[in-house]
Amino acid sequence: MPFNLPILLTWLRIVAIPLLIAVYYLPAAWATPYERDLAATILFCAAALTDWADGYLARKLDQTSAFGAFLDPVADKLMVAAALIVLVQLGRTDAIVAMIIIGREITISALREWMAKIGASKSVAVSMLGKIKTTAQMLALPMLLYYAPLAGFDMKVIGNWLIWIAALLTLWSMGYYLRMAWPEIAKRSAEK
Repeated sequence: MPFNLPILLTWLRIVAIPLLIAVYYLPAAWATPYERDLAATILFCAAALTDWADGYLARKLDQTSAFGAFLDPVADKLMVAAALIVLVQLGRTDAIVAMIIIGREITISALREWMAKIGASKSVAVSMLGKIKTTAQMLALPMLLYYAPLAGFDMKVIGNWLIWIAALLTLWSMGYYLRMAWPEIAKRSAEK
């Protein structure tokens, strides 16, 4: 297993997950609800920045690796799933939104793994639609963690709109990936 700066940043993102959850289990005397929300938001945003930084540094320093390519999306999906579960527990988003987003991630990850195994991974390469979905999601989650007005904007309302948009884009992008993979799925099914 290679170890370099990009992989260290990815591991830091994974380590941030239990910290983000633990913030909400601090004794009441240690932090106010606002302080918990602020700490969770900062942790999430810092983790999101490491997601950008690890990819950039891996390419810039020519330190890309198969392990890094595996670990990076795993860290992303774990962080998003953890934040969604916390938000559902706090009553800040609906369980259906979390189920759609987490379910899609599991489905598409399995599809990509299977397509790579049969040598057809280009059929399910990341699309612009997937990137737009991720952007909406990564904007919504810190807004819903923060959950208080900021600079005159109601993060609660904006975050809720964005998470529902992300959920709809999640379904749309899942349909897109499944449609792209369908010819290969049909071909393999016909061979049996």
